[in-house]
Amino acid sequence: MNFGNLMRSAHAFGASFFFTVNADAAIERSPVSDTSRSVDHLPYYAWPDVAGMALPEGCRIVAVELTQDAVDLPNFSHPRRAAYVLGPERGSLSQAMLTRCDHIIRIPTAFCVNVATAGAIVMYDRIRIFGGFAGRPVRPGSLPEKPETGFGGPLYSGGDRIRGRKKPASRRARP
Repeated sequence: MNFGNLMRSAHAFGASFFFTVNADAAIERSPVSDTSRSVDHLPYYAWPDVAGMALPEGCRIVAVELTQDAVDLPNFSHPRRAAYVLGPERGSLSQAMLTRCDHIIRIPTAFCVNVATAGAIVMYDRIRIFGGFAGRPVRPGSLPEKPETGFGGPLYSGGDRIRGRKKPASRRARP
C-alpha cells in the first residue's frame, strides 16, 4: 500500500520519474493503492543495485534518512535536479546508497513516519520552495502577495528591464 501511495504522490506532485533499487518483486507490479495509474504517466526504473542506477546528468541524489549528520528538511535547500531516495519501512538505506548520495536530509519528527508519508512531505516541501508560492504570512490568516519567480518570460527587452519594475515612461506604448 505504501509504495502505491508514494507513486500516486509522486505523480500528483509532478515528479519526472520514479525508481526503485533492489526492490522486492511484488513492488514491480502497479499497486492497487496507485489509483492515478502513475506507471502510465511517469517513467519507472527498477535498478537491480546501487551501482546500476543511471540518473540524468547533473541530477543530485538526496537521501531521506534519520541519521545524526542529516540536515533537517526545513533547513535544506533542494537542488533543482534531484532524485530522492527513501529507505525501507523497517530499516535504513544501505551504506552503499548513503555513500552515493550527495545530501542526506531528515524530517524533524519525534519518530519515524511511514515511507509514503515521508515521501509526500519531502515532495510538498520541494513544490513549496520551487512552486513560486509566497512565503508564510506573518499573521495568521493573512495572504501575502505571490512573489515574482526568476523563471519564465524575459527580464529585458531592447536593453530595458521589462519585468520586476515598471518600464521607463519613454518606452511605454505610444498613442
